[in-house]
Amino acid sequence: MLKDLHEVNSRGAGIEIADVSGLAPFTYGLEYSAPARGGWTIVHIGMLLPESHQVFVCAQSCLRGVVLSAAELNDSHRFSTISVDEDSVLEGDCEEIIIRGVTHILEEMPKLPRALLLFTSCIHHFLGTDMKLVFGELDRRFPQVGFVQCWMNPIMRKTKMPPDPFMRKQLYSLLEPAEISEKQVNIIGNNLAVRRSSELYRILEENGFALKDICTCRDFEEYRTMAEGCLNIVIHPLGRPAAQELEERLGQRWVYLPVSYNWDEISERWKCLSDLLNLDSKKVWRDMEADRLQQAAEHALRTLAQTLSDWSVVIDYTISSRPLGMARLLVMCGFKVERIYADTISSEEADVLEWLKIHCPRILVCPTVYHKMAVLPRTFCGEKSGKVLAMGQKAAYFTGTGHFVNMVEDGGLYGYGGILELAGLMEEAAREEKDTEKLIQVKGWGCCC
Repeated sequence: MLKDLHEVNSRGAGIEIADVSGLAPFTYGLEYSAPARGGWTIVHIGMLLPESHQVFVCAQSCLRGVVLSAAELNDSHRFSTISVDEDSVLEGDCEEIIIRGVTHILEEMPKLPRALLLFTSCIHHFLGTDMKLVFGELDRRFPQVGFVQCWMNPIMRKTKMPPDPFMRKQLYSLLEPAEISEKQVNIIGNNLAVRRSSELYRILEENGFALKDICTCRDFEEYRTMAEGCLNIVIHPLGRPAAQELEERLGQRWVYLPVSYNWDEISERWKCLSDLLNLDSKKVWRDMEADRLQQAAEHALRTLAQTLSDWSVVIDYTISSRPLGMARLLVMCGFKVERIYADTISSEEADVLEWLKIHCPRILVCPTVYHKMAVLPRTFCGEKSGKVLAMGQKAAYFTGTGHFVNMVEDGGLYGYGGILELAGLMEEAAREEKDTEKLIQVKGWGCCC
């Protein structure tokens, strides 16, 4: 059935949270992609591996996007392509083309990279390309280079292992067995380093622990020391496959301590971490002045909520892996949260969904990829003054506001200190209007590898 893409009405483009049934409240066919590009792509994630080079093997039309991503970062020198055309498909010599192309790229480089991330695409999946043969030959020709298998494969976007978590996992595939240090902890599977505002640093540093993170590794040798960690901490849900693989391959313990916007959950995070590191949790709590930090963060949010009493707050899923949790915290602190832009709801937030249904049933849950979102007006009809504070790029785009917190994947904010810093970012966003159109077009916000 044909759809009228220019039929301007909001039917199907929002549902009150009280009426949300299940974790996938919307049905899709034709999809819309909003021009908010801050979320990271596999190109940006791959750039986190220090002293590495990326090679994408796919059709020219597919190469356009990844080439532009590399160019935006001014990192084109770390990026190469091999084009797949009809002849290579018909001749059935994809393996030879990849081997010959990678060999040519490496031989032309002034210095060999420590790692090469080789991205194959949908066509190689369809043709059953023998990647074991490809990597075997490349390893033989260039034993001093670590080769990493990667996917640029949109057809696997909704499988058990989509390209994004697979990419995060593969970043650590070059770590080799090493002697474990009981005084080193790693952050695994995140794209942005935990900010210094988090009390995590104080907990670890004051107890003699070093913290390693691929986001802050300056060179390949420092990256290799991550194999020595006694505990891997995962703070983003898509990082779990990476930690599971490292446990199986290197024997590293791991724990899932995701970002939280719940005071009690954060307390539980720190107790869990203290127990895993054999620390006195009560002493840790006192030393990091947790009570003071929590009170300061809560006071900052409540004070800001009073200042912004005539503002509406809208949140989208790109700002945080826990958008509903963020909404609940802001509601509890006095903010008027009116919309949440999310196409699906994580099972980890099912309990938060029920809380929101009871305490603020009129919050509107809106999709981002529903086709009508392309033609609906970019305005927001809030109460009173109509001022809107958006949490995330897509929320800013769909509501047409210039007052927004420009952040993706929680922005490295973590713990009580992270929430305190978030309050500051919200206050700044309300005070200073941004050039929304210019900012949200920057791909991979925060990637500066």
